[in-house]
Amino acid sequence: MQWIVLALGAMLIALFVITAASPAHAETTPAPAPSGEAQSEPCVANATTGCLGGTLSTATAGISITATGPGGSASTTTLEDGTWSLAVTQAGTYSVSIDASTLPDGVTLKDTAPKTRPVTLGANTAVLFSLTDASSGGTDSGNSAADTGFNWDRLAQQAASGLRLGLLLALAAVGLSLIYGTTGISNFAHGELVTLGGLLAYVFANLMGLNLWVSAVIVVILCSLFGFAQDVAIWKPLRRKRLSLTQLMIVTIGMSLALQYTFQFFLGASTVRIVTANPVPVKIGPVSLSVDSLVAMGVAVVVLIAVGIFLLKTRVGRATRAVSDNPALAAASGINVDGVIRIIWTAAAGLAGLSGILLGLVLNGINWMTGMQLLLFSAVTLGGLGTAFGALFGALIIGMTVELTNIWLPGDFKYATALVLLILLLLVRPQGLFGRKERVG
Repeated sequence: MQWIVLALGAMLIALFVITAASPAHAETTPAPAPSGEAQSEPCVANATTGCLGGTLSTATAGISITATGPGGSASTTTLEDGTWSLAVTQAGTYSVSIDASTLPDGVTLKDTAPKTRPVTLGANTAVLFSLTDASSGGTDSGNSAADTGFNWDRLAQQAASGLRLGLLLALAAVGLSLIYGTTGISNFAHGELVTLGGLLAYVFANLMGLNLWVSAVIVVILCSLFGFAQDVAIWKPLRRKRLSLTQLMIVTIGMSLALQYTFQFFLGASTVRIVTANPVPVKIGPVSLSVDSLVAMGVAVVVLIAVGIFLLKTRVGRATRAVSDNPALAAASGINVDGVIRIIWTAAAGLAGLSGILLGLVLNGINWMTGMQLLLFSAVTLGGLGTAFGALFGALIIGMTVELTNIWLPGDFKYATALVLLILLLLVRPQGLFGRKERVG
């Protein structure tokens, strides 16, 4: 069994070595146009290039956008779907503006002041403009997540974004909740498994040029094997030594830090893209989502339904719930507790890897700290520790809260609101929404 663990570790290291050895991560980015000249090719961020970009929901080609900063000035025009991007080769603060004379008839800028954004090489920076459409009698704020203010169209847009975030968060949160339910371990390295999935997808789909669906299957299998290897090499031996849950939790924190530094060592701190093509927006009433987002949400729904059927209708699923309820009684009933726990570690890592792939597509990039930034433990605790269905509903609530709050609060304040909601709920219901009361002492 040990040779399987060693082989898997060597394979993962080899994949990251391939990444590190690829010049500029092997991304083929069109060279930025000289200062002052128009750019026509989509920008792809790499070690020498930073990208400014966005989408105007007017979905009109030919709107002129200019960025001026340390690298000089560069301009571009929007495509048919309203998307645009600009490449810069020098980091710093850039001023981005729209040429109002190129806007369609009846469409004006709500705020004519240029947008100022700091740009880092190797990263994508969003620049969002708020437009007023006189023909509709209102403000088109669907393209401006940074602006605050309520209207019904924006409510629909943010609710759709919240549902999307909640579904992708649920993929990882369900596995984390099952791990806690069957072992009692709070796995603080679970977010790094999400990151691992996204980065491996970048290696296979971007660097190696494999089909995205083929890459996704390979990545989910590798992440599942990594979860299997963790239980074989680390968690089962530590369980046999009867380490306390506090000691095991500290081990997971150490593993989290080790994986973060590993990702940075081989891939750097820049954001990488699984696919280099710009997202294709789809308009559904007042809601605008990319094709990648719709596919990701569909995949998440199918997988979550499959997980629910597995837990409710299969022998292994019923055994999993029995171990989660009472491991000692389950063992006395003839259930192979260690076998069930190993299946859970394997499945949870696979689900986390899939979540990382989908997040990388939806966010149009992934970096070493993507998984760490997810509110995984908030979702699991809100729903009730150890309950898979509680984690699902907790993730949906967190996702909706984060995105709907963004209507009134700008920037990362939306995450603070989700944490405040968690605190308030725990004051009223300490076991979470679907958790059970337990006697302590």
